Amino acid sequence: MSTPTTNRSAKTFFNKLGIDLRLLGMIGALVILCVMFDLITGGRFLTPRNLFNLSVQTASVAVMATGMVFVIVTRNIDLSVGSMLGFIGMTVGALQVYYFPDIVGLGHWSIWILASIAAIIMGACLGAVQGWVVGYLTVPAFIVTLGGLLIYRGAMWWVTQGQTVAPLDPTFRLLGGGADGTLGETLSWGGGVVSSLVAVGLILASRRRKANHGFTVKPMWAEGILIALAAGLVLGYVYIMNSYTIAKGALPRIAEARGIELTEGLTLYHGVAIPVIILLVVTIGMTLISTRTRFGRYVYATGGNPEAAELSGINTRMLTVKVFALMGALTGIAAIIASARLGAVDVGLGTLDELRVIAAAVIGGTALAGGFGTIYGAVIGALIMQTLQSGMASVGVDAPLQSIVVGLVLVFAVYIDIVYRRKTGA
Repeated sequence: MSTPTTNRSAKTFFNKLGIDLRLLGMIGALVILCVMFDLITGGRFLTPRNLFNLSVQTASVAVMATGMVFVIVTRNIDLSVGSMLGFIGMTVGALQVYYFPDIVGLGHWSIWILASIAAIIMGACLGAVQGWVVGYLTVPAFIVTLGGLLIYRGAMWWVTQGQTVAPLDPTFRLLGGGADGTLGETLSWGGGVVSSLVAVGLILASRRRKANHGFTVKPMWAEGILIALAAGLVLGYVYIMNSYTIAKGALPRIAEARGIELTEGLTLYHGVAIPVIILLVVTIGMTLISTRTRFGRYVYATGGNPEAAELSGINTRMLTVKVFALMGALTGIAAIIASARLGAVDVGLGTLDELRVIAAAVIGGTALAGGFGTIYGAVIGALIMQTLQSGMASVGVDAPLQSIVVGLVLVFAVYIDIVYRRKTGA
């Protein structure tokens, strides 16, 4: 039985580590879900294969959730991201199938690059238009993006008259993961080691920077624990991904692609999927933007007190345009991942993704009242959402009941966040 002294000691320990208790709660919830589903399924949930699929399925929603943090922090909302993803995916798919081959040649190496650039630019432009209407015409974001939800879903149908677009460019499809869309064993280990060293370097650099400016720094034992956790998580994930064997049917193709001689008894492993690498790059980039740039500081200042931010010289209208443009660009990246993973685009792409993205940001601790939210929280929130849905599907829960459970979890997460803020005064 816990005592007040034990609780205070635990709180002091985590305070010295500099770990947010809300983050610990999210990680604890994720662990509980994984263990619970693994027990119910008889050990089938926490397998390399399932964890590989789970990480790939999470990537597109998590990428958008990092942008939704900025949108909600500035006291806005974007209900259009799911439909925008579908519209961008359908348009870029049509470009790959019907237009780019005529311009650069069928199967040309540049098609996937042109398609990716088109998706990001298209998303940024659509987002900027919505941001301009919100910021300069002062139309509420709820109404603007609700209109966008309907417009983009309808426009998606008109692009190809409702027909499915396939097949997408083979290189483009690698961006969606699968047996082909991975780094392989060697590159995964190399990337894991480099990422671990970078994480260690960032932790030590942060400590040195704080010490140079006279700020209080953590004890060395606390820094050591954080370093061990960071490196352990990265290398542990790589180990799990490198434990997922490639099916025998795909072995000849993968061996040829990796330049490995196909011999009897050859065993190859997937490694880290490319969508996970894209998510990692986006997460690091968005974290740096939110914590190390003037734009990021302006976003949080505006969300905390819009009137004071405007009086201090921040152009809040242009800031709104930039935030929605960034959200649109990230939606374009998510559209690349989602359409590439499926290898084709139909009119159902992105359906209800807007709700999953908003739920991921909120479950990750982003305050609907604005002013607070973290990028890593949104990514963990997306992982919790996908774990919950995948787990329920693996135990045979019907789709309608899955929606009910996810809705209840969302409401409960917001309630917990409200209670937490009342108690901490945040």
